[in-house]
Amino acid sequence: MSDPHLGTAHIHTVWDRDLAPALSIRPGDTVTFGTLDASDGAVARRVAAGEVEAPPELAALIAADAFPAREGPRGHPLTGPVFVGGAEPGDALVVELLDVRAAAWGWTACRPNGIGLLDAVLAEEGLQPYTHLWDLRAGTHADFRPGIRVPLAPFPGVMGVAPAEPGPHPTAPPRQVGGNMDVRQLVAGSSFYLPVEVPGALFSVGDLHAAQGDGELSGTGIECAGQVTLRFGLERGAGLSTPEFTTPTHGGSSTRWHATTGHDPDLITAARIALRALLRRLQARGLSLEEAYVLSSVCVDLKISQIVDAPNYTVSAFLPLDVFAEG
Repeated sequence: MSDPHLGTAHIHTVWDRDLAPALSIRPGDTVTFGTLDASDGAVARRVAAGEVEAPPELAALIAADAFPAREGPRGHPLTGPVFVGGAEPGDALVVELLDVRAAAWGWTACRPNGIGLLDAVLAEEGLQPYTHLWDLRAGTHADFRPGIRVPLAPFPGVMGVAPAEPGPHPTAPPRQVGGNMDVRQLVAGSSFYLPVEVPGALFSVGDLHAAQGDGELSGTGIECAGQVTLRFGLERGAGLSTPEFTTPTHGGSSTRWHATTGHDPDLITAARIALRALLRRLQARGLSLEEAYVLSSVCVDLKISQIVDAPNYTVSAFLPLDVFAEG
């Protein structure tokens, strides 16, 4: 079989080794997957209901994607699973990313009680629920507001295979067989290696992001629907214990960066210190607290600068200055 298409009629919202395959293929086959956004259509439904205001040029486009809410367990809407003939426990499933295409629009959100890095801290400063809607039709970039333009580099936030442990398992936490890893370097041209734990591997994909910084700081990147074309292979007896990948990129391509730092014995605390300092920089440029938070989530990179100078670790937050028209 070559070039089959697996559409969004084949959606599941949990990992489970007992799910029936939506498609069976052989090593060497290429599959194009249609995927839904991480909200499973909820953002489009809110726009259609008037609960979220959309720019006039996007309102009708978004409302047209407002399909009814899905029954059953909540989780990332994943397309699959795909049974790969010959894949056995102990092998590595090799997933080559040939093409990743974002849909025409996307969204990024923050909430004071969400999963973002600074939600609890910013709630005390009055953070309000906020959803930003993006026009992705240019393909290479998206304008946040006049003078701020974010480059696009779409990738699937979730790729994984079924765990050996009987399910169902939630999609939110990543695990040894992949899943919700949100590695933004897994763009087209990458190869992803997944430990196979069940016969046939049972691979699924979803949660496309048109752009994201390392850290996905507010809890969301530019979330979108889209299309992913993948070629599958096997590495027999690889014995992987965790996913691995090769990639053509290390991440951002800005010519200049502004970085803030955080220092603490706890890496999460250090990251929060660095990010809060960076948000102040963005607020000084005229952004609201909510705008600064969601913009940082789609383009700011957190990096561990050092973990050897006890008792404090250092985390740096890098803001790409090229997103600003004036630098």
